Amino acid sequence: MDSNGLSLRPYDPRDDTAVWALHQWAIQETGVDPSDIPGTDDLRTIATSYLETGGAFVVGIVDADHPRTDQTENFDASPQQVAKLTTHDGILVAMGGFIPTQVGRSDERNRPGAAELHRMRVAPTHQRRGYGRQLLNELERRAAGGGYETLLATTSTRQTAALEFYHDQGYDQTATSTAGTYELVHFEKEL
Repeated sequence: MDSNGLSLRPYDPRDDTAVWALHQWAIQETGVDPSDIPGTDDLRTIATSYLETGGAFVVGIVDADHPRTDQTENFDASPQQVAKLTTHDGILVAMGGFIPTQVGRSDERNRPGAAELHRMRVAPTHQRRGYGRQLLNELERRAAGGGYETLLATTSTRQTAALEFYHDQGYDQTATSTAGTYELVHFEKEL
C-alpha cells in the first residue's frame, strides 16, 4: 500500500461488481449517461478483453480502516455506493487497463507496437489525490514491460478533467474525431 492509502494490483474476477459500479459512478459524475458510452462490454469480460489479448487491467484499492484514507469520515458516498465498490480486499477507488491496438474495436487506431488505454476511472470522492497518476504510471510500466513502445488514449471533450490529466502526464494531442454526439480527443505518449 502506498503512503496515500492506495494499493494497486491486477484485476481479479471477484472485482467484477465493483468495477462496473465504479465505471457507472465515475461516468455519471461527468454528466454523461453510462448507458450512452459505446463498447462497455469489455468491462463484463475483462479476462478475455484485456488479459488474454496481451493487455492488462489494474485496480486501485483502499482499506476502509487505513488511517490515511479516513473512509468513515471522508468517503462522501452513500453506504450503498460503498457496498457496491467493496471487493474481497478493500474498496475499489481506481481502475484502468490497456489492450494492444490490433485487438481494439474496428473504429480505433491500429498502430504496431502500441497499446490503447481504456476505462481509466477514479472514484469521484477520491479524485485529486494522485490516484489517477499512480494508476497511469503503473499501466505505463506494465505496457513498457510488455514490449509496447507507445500508449494511446482517447477521451471526450465532455471529460475536461481527463483532457487536462493526459496533457499534464506528458501525452501529446494527436487528433480529434467524432463518434455519435461525442467529440473525441486522441492522445499518445512514447514509453
